[in-house]
Amino acid sequence: MQSSFALKGATIYTEQGPKTHTNLNFIGEVIESIDTDCSADEVLTLPSSWHVIPGMIDAHIHGAANADTMDATPKALQTISKALAKEGVTGFLPTTITANNKDIEKALMNVKEVMEKHLDTGAQILGVNLEGPFLSPEKAGAQDVTNLQLPQTDLLQRWQTLSGYAIKIVTVAPELPGAMSFIQYLRSQKIIPSLGHSNASYELTNEAIQAGITQATHLFNAMHRVHHREPGNVVALLLNHQVMCEVIADGIHLHPAILKLILTAKTTDRIILITDAIRAKQLPDGEYTLGTEKVIVKNESSRFVDGTLAGTVLRMDQAMRNMMKFTGSSLNDICKMASENPAKQLQIFDRKGSLSVGKDADIVVLDDQLKVQMTFVKGKMVYKS
Repeated sequence: MQSSFALKGATIYTEQGPKTHTNLNFIGEVIESIDTDCSADEVLTLPSSWHVIPGMIDAHIHGAANADTMDATPKALQTISKALAKEGVTGFLPTTITANNKDIEKALMNVKEVMEKHLDTGAQILGVNLEGPFLSPEKAGAQDVTNLQLPQTDLLQRWQTLSGYAIKIVTVAPELPGAMSFIQYLRSQKIIPSLGHSNASYELTNEAIQAGITQATHLFNAMHRVHHREPGNVVALLLNHQVMCEVIADGIHLHPAILKLILTAKTTDRIILITDAIRAKQLPDGEYTLGTEKVIVKNESSRFVDGTLAGTVLRMDQAMRNMMKFTGSSLNDICKMASENPAKQLQIFDRKGSLSVGKDADIVVLDDQLKVQMTFVKGKMVYKS
């Protein structure tokens, strides 16, 4: 018989909101109850100033701790998995970059292997985020322009097969030839079509939303500049409530005032906090790589030699604290933006994304400074500070 475990004393951020004088009880991998009863085999009493929140989901992350999704080795994904647990992340989508087909396919097959063998011993791999190669060369950003391609359903079918049908999100620029039918195809396969790295107009973006776009890849970044007579894709994405928007809350990619604007337009229901982090995350300042290019990390910013932003070194727990500081969001709001919304978007909210009876015991314990003290994935403690 499996032993039971309980967390008590701290504020519990449940699906219905924060609760005090309440215990979170779980048996094995699943939350058994959230109530005043505390008859568990093992009880951990926490300070009353601490917080227990649902595990966060980073749906857009390239790497961490000197490992990258494109390394295409089980060790790399294991390293990322363990590193993310330190940040309160319990689930993530390893994210590819634009590269040659062979390298992308190696990365996809590696994710399949790690998922099938359950080699992710920290944060759980929930699928793959395919960022590129179906992007606009005008808005490639940190992506390799030489390997960009037009949207192709046959190629996507091949990649989905190689990944073990793990591809959950595909970024696409709707102005590319064939993009609209490609977006419709993605929807038919239950893959999230995410508009990004795009110079599409306001009008074309609305057409793409009608075709099936339901998400924006790192809103504002690598997108059409907003102008009062030419609003572009950003304004269309802000105004359409059906679109969920990824947001990088590092204070570098987006000014705090822009984060406030996004929150006002989208509300907490339609924002997903991401890191878009690269292998340099959790490492000292210095020189690293993104793909084949050198990246210089200094003062929490990662840039190519020419000064172009190259992903981030943002920790998910720092994104949480930044969003609260910059916008006045509450911790309960963060639970929506970092846990509930990505789980709903990935259609796994029946088992992830909130603290609720019957769901996976993906749990994070924060101290009174909102620093991660413990992380549980499916009831197993995978990190303790």
